[in-house]
Amino acid sequence: MALMGRGAVAIWNDVAPEGLAEFYEWHHREHMPERVGIPGFLRGRRYIAVRGAPEFFTLYEASGTDVLAGPHYLERLNNPTPLTRHVIPQYFHNMVRGVCDVRFSVGVGEGGWLITLRFAAAAEREGELSRHLMEVLPGITEMPTILGAHLCVADARASTIETSERKSHGAAVPEWLVMIESATSDGIEAACDRLQNHLTQHGAEPRMSRGLYQLQISLSRSSS
Repeated sequence: MALMGRGAVAIWNDVAPEGLAEFYEWHHREHMPERVGIPGFLRGRRYIAVRGAPEFFTLYEASGTDVLAGPHYLERLNNPTPLTRHVIPQYFHNMVRGVCDVRFSVGVGEGGWLITLRFAAAAEREGELSRHLMEVLPGITEMPTILGAHLCVADARASTIETSERKSHGAAVPEWLVMIESATSDGIEAACDRLQNHLTQHGAEPRMSRGLYQLQISLSRSSS
């Protein structure tokens, strides 16, 4: 299915091996329910890497980017729980976090497999790149086993608001993000190959970060 709103928080991170059990308990029982409980947050999902890095990818879907720079979310970011203040700075590494505008999203269901493709647009070619992706992504969703394709562009200002949580991790900020969802790993790799082969011709920088992830947990507002 299409993403549930027009805003998203995309987070990649590794977790130190000695903190993995504590991370899972905190993330499942406290952190994700807390986030999905924020007004305007609609769904949270976490994936684990099968190929690529970092090890974990978490996606929060929200009604819009105004929610992600709004008072309810900022209040939580500036008042992290004791466990949050412990787990993130103690165990998180190689963190990348973007508050994103959902530019395009289409699909028929939530996939158990997901590829994230991060890249930047070449100078003065943002419009060309955006038009190209909006033209080709619907065709990607017609490929066998593909369930959804989404284009998000990070808002640098909203992503770098200096909250208490941000001070604890100093995460890098992505620029452009394409996500492809699928029922199988084989189908999703072929779809991403097809997309990636022509991106640089239409304004994407050659350096890209690609990861194949498998779903671990999905939590929607209705079930929180």
